Amino acid sequence: MTGRIVVGVDTSSSSKLALRWGAAMAAATNCQIDALMTWEIRTAAGLAYVPPEVDLHADTEKALEATLDEVFGADRPAGLRTIVRHGGAAQTLVEISEGAEMLVVGSRGYGGFKGLLLGSVSAAVAEHSKCPVLVIHGEQSPPEFGS
Repeated sequence: MTGRIVVGVDTSSSSKLALRWGAAMAAATNCQIDALMTWEIRTAAGLAYVPPEVDLHADTEKALEATLDEVFGADRPAGLRTIVRHGGAAQTLVEISEGAEMLVVGSRGYGGFKGLLLGSVSAAVAEHSKCPVLVIHGEQSPPEFGS
């Protein structure tokens, strides 16, 4: 495999479609796929409490694996790697995608306002990424490459 395609995943239907597009682009360009999911604790007035029995990193790993299972089943694409990081989604995607062939994200995740054309993460990565960004809109499936 000659390069990397990074896909932002947050379990939304938009990010699941981004995974399908990322896999199609990876097949067409002989790249591996880095599926990235982030976690962070949002605080109110600088205060946050997470019970000691909660492992947000492990919970995020499970959510990413479940999403990959839902999208690909047992037939995961060759070269698929999972990455779970603590931090804001947009900043982490920009950092991880440096040197990648492409960054793929859905247009709408779970945050923000439904009426916006782009979500805050997709708008931020489109603005700041150091590689090409593919923002998936609508519900159109990707083309099939190879076979």
